[in-house]
Amino acid sequence: MLRRIAPALLTVLVVALGVTALAARPPQGTPQRTADFVVLAGIAGLRWEDVDPQSTPTLWRMAQNGSIGSLSVRSAHRPTCPVDGWLTVGAGSFAAWNGSRSADGCPAPTAVTVEQPDGIGANLPDQESVVHYNQQRLPWGALPGSLSESVRCSVAVGPGAAVAAARPFGRVDRYAPGLPADPRPLLGSCVLSIVDLGTVAGVDPATRAEQARAADAELARVLAARPPRSLVLVAGISDTAQPSRLHVAVADGPGWERGWLTSASTGRDGYLQLVDLAPTALAALGRPMPERLFLGRPAISTGGRPTDLAEAIDAPANADREAAAQRSVSGLFFALLAGVQVLLALAILPLLRRARPHAGPAGPTPVSKRVVAVVELLLVAAALTVPAALLADAVPWWRGEHPGWIFAGVTALLVAAGTAAVRFAPGYAGTLGPVGAVAGLTTLVVGLDVLTGSRLQLNSVVGYSALQGGRYAGLSTVGLGVFLAGALVTGGWLAQRVPRGWRPAVMVAVGGVAVVVVGSPYLGADPVGAIALTAGVSVAAVISAGGWLTVSRLAWAAMAALAVGIGFAVVDLRRPSAERGSLGRFLSALGDGTGGFAVHRSSAENFETLVNSPLTVLALAGGLLVWFALLQPWGGLMRLFGIYPAVRAALAGTVVAAVFGGVLDGAALDVMGAAAALVVPMAALAALRVLGHAADRTRPAAGRSRANGADDDSGPGGVGPAGGGDGPTGGGGPLGAVHPRPISGPPASAPATVTRPAAAPAGDGDADDPADSTASGSTTEPAPTAPVPPRQVSRSSPEVATS
Repeated sequence: MLRRIAPALLTVLVVALGVTALAARPPQGTPQRTADFVVLAGIAGLRWEDVDPQSTPTLWRMAQNGSIGSLSVRSAHRPTCPVDGWLTVGAGSFAAWNGSRSADGCPAPTAVTVEQPDGIGANLPDQESVVHYNQQRLPWGALPGSLSESVRCSVAVGPGAAVAAARPFGRVDRYAPGLPADPRPLLGSCVLSIVDLGTVAGVDPATRAEQARAADAELARVLAARPPRSLVLVAGISDTAQPSRLHVAVADGPGWERGWLTSASTGRDGYLQLVDLAPTALAALGRPMPERLFLGRPAISTGGRPTDLAEAIDAPANADREAAAQRSVSGLFFALLAGVQVLLALAILPLLRRARPHAGPAGPTPVSKRVVAVVELLLVAAALTVPAALLADAVPWWRGEHPGWIFAGVTALLVAAGTAAVRFAPGYAGTLGPVGAVAGLTTLVVGLDVLTGSRLQLNSVVGYSALQGGRYAGLSTVGLGVFLAGALVTGGWLAQRVPRGWRPAVMVAVGGVAVVVVGSPYLGADPVGAIALTAGVSVAAVISAGGWLTVSRLAWAAMAALAVGIGFAVVDLRRPSAERGSLGRFLSALGDGTGGFAVHRSSAENFETLVNSPLTVLALAGGLLVWFALLQPWGGLMRLFGIYPAVRAALAGTVVAAVFGGVLDGAALDVMGAAAALVVPMAALAALRVLGHAADRTRPAAGRSRANGADDDSGPGGVGPAGGGDGPTGGGGPLGAVHPRPISGPPASAPATVTRPAAAPAGDGDADDPADSTASGSTTEPAPTAPVPPRQVSRSSPEVATS
């Protein structure tokens, strides 16, 4: 009875762990009213490399006294042109201008028409068409003018500021084309003032320095005229050309002294999004957020900033350089990785065909042991490439003159070191030795990074870029793929080494820890990934002791994931609206009728990723290799699955988790591609080793019980099948390794006998524990025997049964 309900109990345990991990939230500073006035000053294109005591003394002093951060200027258009940036500020959500654009993708400077019919305010005649464009044509459903609609009165200085301050019908309450001689009356006339301080553009350092100096002079006039008890925000509001960069964000006012800027939308100190500026202004004024929530969250100031401003500014400037280098290297890295793995897949096909030993002169020539050993090391190196690339970010390769080559060299060294560690690790000769070592090493690298703040994920070649504006903390899409694959395969490797009855518990223990690491807001901060991993762990636990992935078991896993999702949704919806996670906000949007935007965005992201990502090639190539080669009778994977059911369960769980995680997170096949980069090479290596001993038979060691189902994977000289199988064909070490006690015919000098047992002993019939009376040495009373001519029994002889 207990054995029947064990899967249900284990699934409940995984669900409980998942909900607990997702429900716990780190303490967040609640934004309080800190000012009576807010002045938002924008300088399009301003980066931290433009800020220094000589060219921008005012901004330098302001940064010294206030809080600073890197600003991601993502909008609904790439690149974010100045007009797109100003429009996004006013909408509090990703928005874009609908006018014509020049060759560089940005509207002409004269694209914005500002009318002044009364000399007090202004009117934007194109505003209604812009609102319609963002509401009906773009997937974000942004409402330009939401910020100005949330306050009674607002001031705009300059045409860019007019775009941000215009209400949805085009009216700007107070407007001036430039700062007047005395800006005090104008800036004090409304609680919110938005000022366009100009643009810093181009690549020439001297030109940029001159433009930054002019903007800094205007900023000095704003600070001299700021109202009492005011908050001044300075932001590099947009890009000015391709490629995108990180920009300046500074906040100066009561409660914003000498800290890092951050928000709940980034979850990382020192990083802010453009869409955070609008809710930050309203929170500082103590005004309620609009009914349709901003995508951004109010910024807060956190401690831990270095006392020396030059050292503090070096951090966001360094992040900008790293993000720029990451963009140029990332695409090439994944394209090369996909190409190398495809070439390895093609190279492995003839080895699989010739790996199984054949008797007699008719079989194909065996592959050289040295060639097989080299191919195995190449497979290990390919599987370790992604974690090595993640670890390479611990070296500041982006600071060099040729960052791409430096990254390639560091990654190659780490791959070589990891391959050597796996090669000389104890148990490498076993069938599952490399699989367990590679999976454990990958899980360790990614897990330690997540536990220490995911510092290697941010702006990493295999992580996420702050320039994309999608994620700033926790696990990346690639990190999720390799981590869930590594954790599940590690769990399968460990489960294969314990008695069959304990295997589901081992899978749940390892998988449950992985679910917590992925889903906890303190760690991986990926609720969708945790829900998907819950489904994978449930599948792996159910079939780890035997059996195949059936529709009912897949449905059971889906129900477990759904239970985690519902549990988290209930907890998340009980939080205040400003503190809800992505799932809670999505369900709230469904309730108010705006959930269609989120569904449309997810569908569009899935399609775009599916078409453009190199990881799609990895996923498809891995799937084709598994389906058309490894799962064929000559491919070895089915044999591996029969001997090692816990490994079969881990791979099945990996597929389920990767598919669910990619589709639900808008990443299409990216999660599957990352998982395949780790799993497929290891599956091919294990299949090669199993085929190399497909005709071997072993006798269990004396006193070893076959009923417990435990495997030790101790290599060619280990107890039972080398590499840990309970069955008759345990796999073993590298191709050609001596299998323990092979059953062979008697020597030529002694006559052989044929013994007919009275009855076959009963077996339990499990895939990994078949009955084998010959191998076990148990016989009944022999019948009369007759001498037969002596001969050597070959591996293909009838006396050597195959599994």
